Amino acid sequence: MKSFKGDFYKILLKLQNGESFAFNRFSDGELFILQNKELVLGDNLIKIGNTERTGPYTKEDHKHFDPKEHSFYRDRLLEAFKYRADNYFKGISCRCCVGDENLEWQLDILDEPHGDEYLTWANLLVNGNYPLFIAEMFPLFTEYKTVYICSEKCNLESLDFIVKDFRVGFNAMINDYHKIDEISDWIECNNIKNHLFLFSASSFAKMAIHQLYEKHPNNTYMDIGTTINAFIDMSIERVYLGDFWTEKPSPSDIYKICEW
Repeated sequence: MKSFKGDFYKILLKLQNGESFAFNRFSDGELFILQNKELVLGDNLIKIGNTERTGPYTKEDHKHFDPKEHSFYRDRLLEAFKYRADNYFKGISCRCCVGDENLEWQLDILDEPHGDEYLTWANLLVNGNYPLFIAEMFPLFTEYKTVYICSEKCNLESLDFIVKDFRVGFNAMINDYHKIDEISDWIECNNIKNHLFLFSASSFAKMAIHQLYEKHPNNTYMDIGTTINAFIDMSIERVYLGDFWTEKPSPSDIYKICEW
């Protein structure tokens, strides 16, 4: 039986022990791309396939995936999703967040046992685990030579443990795909080993983590999403961030234990 907190501590232990691993997350946005649905996240628009609704997204979160134009990137995302290797952890969208049908769709594509030791939650670092992330995991980042791949708008002045950063813009999965090779070349040219690579780069991160871990497995690669936005002058509008960093009368997501 998988445990939301148990899997968190499995990743935490690897960080504490200095083991090289990858933690890659495939959330609902990646799910829709994998399902080959058009996806638009704009100023006042969320479009998934033929369904549209309003919803504000900041510029750095803007995204457009067109199945007709962007099949190359979808194929690379699918490769990252299906890739298997020791210590390559894949977080997928869970039953309680995307429903039974979408969970089963993912498991069918993966063709892996439901209890596979390297299969876990995309939400592993957020919701009910977010207080644990801030208290126990975030401090460990300072013990590594840490490389951060993040938005060009991030302010990293308070993160003095970052030894190198690579920046991406909006819709980075498509517009900045070439930067995966730039990062790989930097690793190779500088013989980079035992570094921690953190990613806050949306769908770009999924492809990059796969390709970099496959080619340079002596480092650790983690998709941390929006978890440290409060430290880098980025939006904390996500519900779990608002629950934790602001005073709310009835916080919700911060107590949520996601189900398998």
